[in-house]
Amino acid sequence: MGAGGPDEEDNQWPPWLKPLLREHFFVQCKQHVDSHKSECNMYCLDCMNGPLCSVCLAYHRDHRYIQIRRSSYHDVIRVSEIQKYLDISGVQTYVINSAKVVFINERPQPRPGKGVTNTCEVCDRSLVDSFRFCSLGCKIVGTSKNFQKKKRHLAMASDSEDSYSSSSHGRLKNNNKENNNNNNHHSSKMQSFSPSTPPPTSVNYRTAKRRKGIPHRSPMGGLIIEY
Repeated sequence: MGAGGPDEEDNQWPPWLKPLLREHFFVQCKQHVDSHKSECNMYCLDCMNGPLCSVCLAYHRDHRYIQIRRSSYHDVIRVSEIQKYLDISGVQTYVINSAKVVFINERPQPRPGKGVTNTCEVCDRSLVDSFRFCSLGCKIVGTSKNFQKKKRHLAMASDSEDSYSSSSHGRLKNNNKENNNNNNHHSSKMQSFSPSTPPPTSVNYRTAKRRKGIPHRSPMGGLIIEY
C-alpha cells in the first residue's frame, strides 16, 4: 500500500486492539466447562486467541494480558491496566467501583440530553468537554483518515445547504418586496382613474335647503248658491 493507505492506519494501533473489539466476553469457556471459574473475562495481548478464563490464564503467565469487566451490560477495562499498552487520550473515563475505566465499544444515545455541549465525534454520546470519544472503538474510527474525510465532506455539504437556504430566503424576501411595490403602484394608478365626488354647487345647495311652504286653500268667494 502507498503512503496514507489502510496499512499505515493499522500500524498506528497495536495488532491486538481491533481483534479485542470484536470479541464477546463473559461466556463459558469451552475448555473448562466443569470449572467454577470458567467465565471468559481475560484477554492475552500476545496470543490474541480469544477470551480466556482464569484456568486458561495459567498457560499465559509470561504474556501481557488484561481483565475485562462489565458495567451496565457493556465491557470496560481499567485505566490502570490498559494505559500501559495503549494511548487512551481523548477517550472519556468513568469511575466504577472506585476505579477509573474506559468502555471498549461505542454506546450510541438516541439523543443528547438537554444542555449538552460536547458529544462523541462518532456516535454522539454525551461527554465531558475535555474528551472527544466515548470508547476505544470510537477513537479508532474517529481518528481514521476516511472518517475525517467524510466528516469534512458533510461539513461542506451542510455549509452549502445553509448558504442556499440563506440566498433563497433573500430572493423570496426581495420578490415579496417587489410584489408589494407593484401592488401599491397599481392601486395608486387605479385611484387616479376613479372620478372623485364633485363638491356641492350653490344651486344644489339651495335646492337641498329649500322647504315646502304652508299649503293654502282656494277662496270660496266665487260660489253662488240659489234657493
